[in-house]
Amino acid sequence: MGTARTKERQVDGRTLLITGGAGFIGSHFIHFLLQKYPGVRLINLDKLTYAGNLDNLKDVEGDPRYEFVRGDIRDRELVRGLYQRVQGIVHFAAETHVDRSILEAGEFVLTDVYGTFVLLESLKTARRVEFFLHVSTDEVYGSRSEGFFKEDDPLNPSSPYAASKAGADRLAHAYHVTHGLPVVIARPSNNFGPFQYPEKFIPLFVTQALEDKPLPLYGKGANVRDWLYVEDCCRAVDLLVRRGKVGAAYNVGAGNEVRNIRVAERICDLLEKPRSLITPVADRLGHDRRYALDCAKIHALGWRPGAGFEDSLAATVRWYRENEGWWRKIKDRSRDYRAFYDAHYGRKK
Repeated sequence: MGTARTKERQVDGRTLLITGGAGFIGSHFIHFLLQKYPGVRLINLDKLTYAGNLDNLKDVEGDPRYEFVRGDIRDRELVRGLYQRVQGIVHFAAETHVDRSILEAGEFVLTDVYGTFVLLESLKTARRVEFFLHVSTDEVYGSRSEGFFKEDDPLNPSSPYAASKAGADRLAHAYHVTHGLPVVIARPSNNFGPFQYPEKFIPLFVTQALEDKPLPLYGKGANVRDWLYVEDCCRAVDLLVRRGKVGAAYNVGAGNEVRNIRVAERICDLLEKPRSLITPVADRLGHDRRYALDCAKIHALGWRPGAGFEDSLAATVRWYRENEGWWRKIKDRSRDYRAFYDAHYGRKK
């Protein structure tokens, strides 16, 4: 006996709340929706912490379908007011950098867990809202040396960041089970692409190489990640908004398992920089060895990654090379960025 197919939810003609829309994936998703759905209206709620950047959205700030609201997802009154205006929520807002969570975990718990709690608690009385898409991460599973994680595998996070995302992930699921809220969970692998804050691995290494500065590689660079191009992630989130089963989680990976050392070497080659720029530094505490996802569940809905790793990495490198003003504003003018870099990568192995 077959299972009933989920009725497709509508995006065009709806007003959606995007949390964390000034961040990397969130800003790409806003561009994606505005391009795909002429009748969509979007409210971008972002606190504009260090990684929130309205420069990512300059080309849409005059679009009458787009509205920016500066605020905190932990602000209950603000959230409840916005919920009265929307039919759907896509929740990206989070503290996301593992290294920062090792230095100071408090903001991760407050934003990722408590902030998600506020969004879910407010959803209980938001009668107009038809769906809540929670963007989690593959890091909630922890590491494994072989095989692939499935959605019903136990969560075993290693870092404070991953633990905070696992807490939010399970809280979203619990609010569905307990209160019947229309929650769908996405667990994407490591995203990369244009507009990514240059503390993350690929943009850090690209911008360092462009400046002929050391590329601080943890340990021997043997750690493996599944690299997902951000445009493919946006397509997956859009599909789950429309067709994801309420109460279900979906892995979103590209099958691009590459060791960090190989990514670093490829970046050097693409920029015609010497591989000698790659500089070993003391390994990250609790560094997960490998993330790998079984994505059969979202494949069954019709999604497949469209971007090959080599081509999308080359396109990303080219974007940073051609948009120096964007990343220099961060690296040269941000006191926060310099302090973090010096504290975390200033130790040679």
